[in-house]
Amino acid sequence: MCISMALEDFYKDHPNFTTRLTISWRDSGGDVVKAASAALDLMKKVQVQAIIGPQTSAEADFIVNLGSKAQVPILSFSATSPSLSSAHTPYFIRATPNYSTQAKPIATLFKVCRWRRAVAIYEDTAYGTGFIPYLTDALQEVDSQLQYRCVLPPSAPEGLIREELFKLMTMQTRVFVVHMRYPLASKFFLQVQQIGMMSRGYAWIITDGIAGILDSLDPAVIDSMQGVIGVKSHVANSYRLANFTTRWRRRFRQEYPDELHIPSLTIFGIRAYDAAWALALAAEKSGSQAVSFLPPIAGKVTGNSTDLAALGTSSSGQRLLRSILATNFEGLTGNIEFVNGELQAYTFQIINVIGNQATEVGLWSSKFGLSPHIEIPNDEEVLDVHVDELGPVIWPGRSTAVPQGWVVPTNQKKWRIGVPFKTGFTEFVKVERDPINRRLTMGMEEALGHIMSWWIKFFMGYGSKCLYFLV
Repeated sequence: MCISMALEDFYKDHPNFTTRLTISWRDSGGDVVKAASAALDLMKKVQVQAIIGPQTSAEADFIVNLGSKAQVPILSFSATSPSLSSAHTPYFIRATPNYSTQAKPIATLFKVCRWRRAVAIYEDTAYGTGFIPYLTDALQEVDSQLQYRCVLPPSAPEGLIREELFKLMTMQTRVFVVHMRYPLASKFFLQVQQIGMMSRGYAWIITDGIAGILDSLDPAVIDSMQGVIGVKSHVANSYRLANFTTRWRRRFRQEYPDELHIPSLTIFGIRAYDAAWALALAAEKSGSQAVSFLPPIAGKVTGNSTDLAALGTSSSGQRLLRSILATNFEGLTGNIEFVNGELQAYTFQIINVIGNQATEVGLWSSKFGLSPHIEIPNDEEVLDVHVDELGPVIWPGRSTAVPQGWVVPTNQKKWRIGVPFKTGFTEFVKVERDPINRRLTMGMEEALGHIMSWWIKFFMGYGSKCLYFLV
């Protein structure tokens, strides 16, 4: 819907343009093989000159290589993996920030909240594992670190999730960074709430993959996430965006009259709108026309060649690619400009899940750092304010106090220190029996007191165990 509406709006605003984009739709169903097959079909049979999509990085991984081979630009509005790069596949253009850009705003939260350790919880996919090195590096820059990594399969059953959560409860760290997509996240946070880990003292941080679609989650899932904070792509409010949102809701009602609930317009839909607009503008400026693919080089293809070997090249691909990379306009999400195939303009909101919605508590940008303002004046410079200067945050357990980030675990094995009950060396330890109540008492001279005090400070500072003196 967003792509179709973008082209309708574009040609309405530019009635004199000589080019017109025609869309050929394919649905991959979220399957990597189907996505590759659909892309190959579009290039061979339809001979498309550009592709918008696919939606996931896993699907895009093979398709971008097809694009480079056929010289067909692949413009994706939601493939966020940093491993996809125009440096290796020059016909890939990313019309969304890659997810590594979230690492620094998350690290900034650690800095202002004075958290030194965290547990990363992520799904066992390229989407999940690819983010962790960037998070690790960003945390090290603010003198924090990942103490533990919890990896869950995308289809993890509830029993496995609970088992991993019980394991996390035995650790000191109470700050958790959750990076997963919504199918797993929905099950995960329901279990977090059920076993009591969404309570006072805990801090939960979600990445944009979840924060960006909170409005679309089931109300029961939102209820299980009360007090969660997150990093979410920021889109400035504007009359144009508000107008489009209203028209989109009206369009949804027309196309899906049987749906009782109109979903919220997500950041992916808005970026899809801008991607389609960018492609229409680039097609006009490049002067590209509908032409057939150039056949493969003679002698390179035999009668038994596969579809890939017989794939031709787009005669207008190079011009269209240069035109896309030179794009510069104001879209719904802000300024649309590509540098080395990557979208440049991005800021992040810091959000807090309260009630049935996500409340904005601050804004992070690479230029200004963390700011309490949703909009930063052009002449103002902000350098990572204190957490108390942000909007009011309600933490898990309805607490307004920033979690300290760690606790002394109550279910680990206690250390026991034995004291010899015998004669001799009474200048250090002297054990006597009270003549009235017959209880044993232990006396320590000042020297031993200093020694034991030093050991207590050492172990408590190390933070690995807790000392208990039992006599």
